[in-house]
Amino acid sequence: MTTASGKYEPTWESLSQYEIPQWYMDAKFGIFIHWGPYCVPAFGSEWYPRKMYLRGDPAFEHHRKTWGYHTEFGYKDFIPMLTAEKFDAGEWARLFKDAGARFVMPVAEHHDGFAMYDSELTDWCASKMGPKRDICGELAEAVRELDMVFAVSSHRAEHWWYFDGGRSFPSDVQDPDNDGLYGPAVAASKLPNWAGEVDNQEEWKKKDWTPRPDAKFLEDWLARCCELVDKYQPQVVWFDWWIEQVVFEPYLQRFAAYYYNRGEEWGKGVAINHKYDSYPEGVAVFDIERGQLSDIRKFFWQNDTSVSKNSWGYIDHHDYKTAGDIIADLVDIVSKNGALLLNIGPRADGSIPEIEQEMLREIGRWSAVNGDGIYDTRPWKVYGEGPTEVPEGAFTDTQRNPFTPADIRFTQKGNTIYAFLLAYPQGEALITSLASMDIANVRMLGADETIDWSQDDGGLRLSAPTTPPCEYVCCYAIELNS
Repeated sequence: MTTASGKYEPTWESLSQYEIPQWYMDAKFGIFIHWGPYCVPAFGSEWYPRKMYLRGDPAFEHHRKTWGYHTEFGYKDFIPMLTAEKFDAGEWARLFKDAGARFVMPVAEHHDGFAMYDSELTDWCASKMGPKRDICGELAEAVRELDMVFAVSSHRAEHWWYFDGGRSFPSDVQDPDNDGLYGPAVAASKLPNWAGEVDNQEEWKKKDWTPRPDAKFLEDWLARCCELVDKYQPQVVWFDWWIEQVVFEPYLQRFAAYYYNRGEEWGKGVAINHKYDSYPEGVAVFDIERGQLSDIRKFFWQNDTSVSKNSWGYIDHHDYKTAGDIIADLVDIVSKNGALLLNIGPRADGSIPEIEQEMLREIGRWSAVNGDGIYDTRPWKVYGEGPTEVPEGAFTDTQRNPFTPADIRFTQKGNTIYAFLLAYPQGEALITSLASMDIANVRMLGADETIDWSQDDGGLRLSAPTTPPCEYVCCYAIELNS
């Protein structure tokens, strides 16, 4: 079923009625989960399924040395090794809740075409192969039991060309029995072999791809998206970048109308995430991959990034970020009217790497102290102040310099302005933007000490407790006279 009656019709004019749901603008922080057969080889990144078929790529050579020739052991042969024997949706949900997350988004289907849910449209899915469990269904139930919002992502659009490398030499991609997994595997003439390297995607996101997806592929894409909506009632559906192709436009309209009408039927606020300009402004929620903005955005937006600098899925050699850097980025994003979607990557057995668990718990401990300044807030009249520049755009998340005590970010809730210092001050904090505000009281979240404060032409001067109330970023709650 890919049609639904309601107030939305599949036109940009009709879809412009859409309003971003309140719960989403209040939530601020969600967990993304990249989990699929690509975590079995645990080499390079979650793009291993493509790269293992690209001659000359390190993944190609690694595959032959480790697993054998591509005619004898192809990507499909990793599926039985995705055992999920330690997967416990309830344990995952409790961890995410402890992290302070308000919504949870598993990857329902990545570019590899293996659906991590119970699909009636393909046999290549987790309920019938590999784990033989409805991963998305189990997570949806567990997440909602803990009062978090369930969401899903679909990266299927890129599947049109994802396995095209396997057409250029003898491999299992060419076996018709595997068409259900490898799909069209159409040779994309404009697609460079380095596709998937995050620092290059900006250069080719708008190329005139040939051949473009045909109607059969596009109708199947739409049917799978609607199947996810109907089976799991997700309140966010996230799309990757390739839906920008011009042939997708009427299908994007049809999906949005269907999904938004279904949301109205359920009585739930729903949202679509998109990158670049796939959807017109205000019709869906703009998402920036591994990047941020330099100022407040009028429309609510989202940053999706990973705990790892070099992969989204599980690999053997992660280059991890620190919890402190992630927290600082969360505060910066929220101050600019955004939300953070933070990714983790479980192992093939369904266990979450211990270092990633601890990072999430660190974020949760920080949120337990400072959450009043994050959740349910809105941007203040300026996002902040300070010398450290935050680069704008996708794939910039590791480019900024360390923050200083002079780097401050603001949020607001009622008569309270929250001022986050992105590094802890020594002795005194100075906030220049608050020199003339009519202040009633100041306190630091999590601190028992009285905060001494004064105002002059230079700004608001605040004492800082000798012992910080938490690690990383601290927050002053500045109550204004009404």
